[in-house]
Amino acid sequence: MKIRVFTAILVCKIIRALARLMGRGSSLPGKYALKICPDILTHLQLPGLSIAVTGSNGKTSTVEMIAHVLKSNGLKVAYNKEGSNQIEGVVTFLIGDSTMSGKVKSDVVLLETDERYSRRIFKYFRPRYLVINNLYRDQMTRNGHPEWIKSIIDQAIYDEMTLILNADDPLVSSFGKDREGTIYFGADKLPGDRTEYEGIYNDGKYCPICKSPMEYEYYHYNHIGKYRCTYCDFERPVTDHALTDTRNEGGSDLITIDGKYDIPVFFTGIYHCYNILAAYTASVVAGIDPGRAASSLGGYILKSGRISDFTLGKLYGRLLLSKHENSVSYDRSIDVVVNDKRKKSVMIIVDAISRKYYTSDSSWLWDINFENLNNTDLDRIILAGQYCDDLAVRFDLAGIDGSKIKTFESVQDAADYCRNKLDSFLYVITCFSDKEKILSIVSRRELS
Repeated sequence: MKIRVFTAILVCKIIRALARLMGRGSSLPGKYALKICPDILTHLQLPGLSIAVTGSNGKTSTVEMIAHVLKSNGLKVAYNKEGSNQIEGVVTFLIGDSTMSGKVKSDVVLLETDERYSRRIFKYFRPRYLVINNLYRDQMTRNGHPEWIKSIIDQAIYDEMTLILNADDPLVSSFGKDREGTIYFGADKLPGDRTEYEGIYNDGKYCPICKSPMEYEYYHYNHIGKYRCTYCDFERPVTDHALTDTRNEGGSDLITIDGKYDIPVFFTGIYHCYNILAAYTASVVAGIDPGRAASSLGGYILKSGRISDFTLGKLYGRLLLSKHENSVSYDRSIDVVVNDKRKKSVMIIVDAISRKYYTSDSSWLWDINFENLNNTDLDRIILAGQYCDDLAVRFDLAGIDGSKIKTFESVQDAADYCRNKLDSFLYVITCFSDKEKILSIVSRRELS
């Protein structure tokens, strides 16, 4: 073994151990390993089964569920459970699971990879399967338009990979056009689907192949649905695995996959359903029996904390985490609120704009479909955080009843108001950076 490879592995393992003792982040060890040996990934001996997951939303949740299914069925899995999905984080977790000779000890390597960094990672590490969940407007400060991100991911795809694609996202499904062996997952027509587009912008309006207008038979949400180009032969492909039903039976939420596997879930938000379907598809492709995969997913509670139930005084509530600078993610959280028929209030916290960049650009708030809140009865709307006034202007122009709105620059003051003045179920919608500002005030409870 080359001395620099051995040194890179040794340094990575030492720094990783020290970082864990100090409770520090997950990418620093890989950063130092790459400084010592920039092509370290080419020197690691990987197992025969490797799966990567990329896309705008749902990567961490999907990877977590795939890992759960594979481990529940007897496989040892190495994956970046901390969610550090750029090349430094990938190097860290792979070396962490390797011997000093660079041999990965697990049966499966499961990788969450940032959509912009996948082309760098896959120069050295070619996963056998690549799952692409979706492509949305996401962190426009760094990502620009999703069509540009599509061109970046194109550079990360190699002939030896088998693609596992969301058939309902035209930008994603177009990766599989004229490519043999591609596997598709998607949702059949579901209750609540729409025949008219209702978003603020429409990234599915034009064909990703020929740029001609597209027609939709129905929309699940935003540009996700059943589509076809009005000019060329591009259309939603036939799925290999499908979400065929979502429903509530006897107070319990259920989804059905492939028309025969009923899976009890704690949450039927369409985002979560797609993540479950992607995890199920990848697990089956990896060799897990479909029935066993469905059984493993039944009732699984995400450990990533994207959804948290809580109490605030006598109030019961649910925290819905949305992704920074990602209007589609916020739209899905708003859908959950709108579809809940009980007496309810909602708190929206925007106290930070970006996890990665110093920016106070709040223009992305105008892409969120806050207008949809007009379609449900809300007791109160609480706008909190240093951008509460930006939200208030946005809500005013959305035509939402101002008498229901309260603004608080302090999250603590907003929580105190809710504790003392509300008697309705409380939804809180915020981003990852702001979640602890509310979770440090409320009492968490088990999801139900």
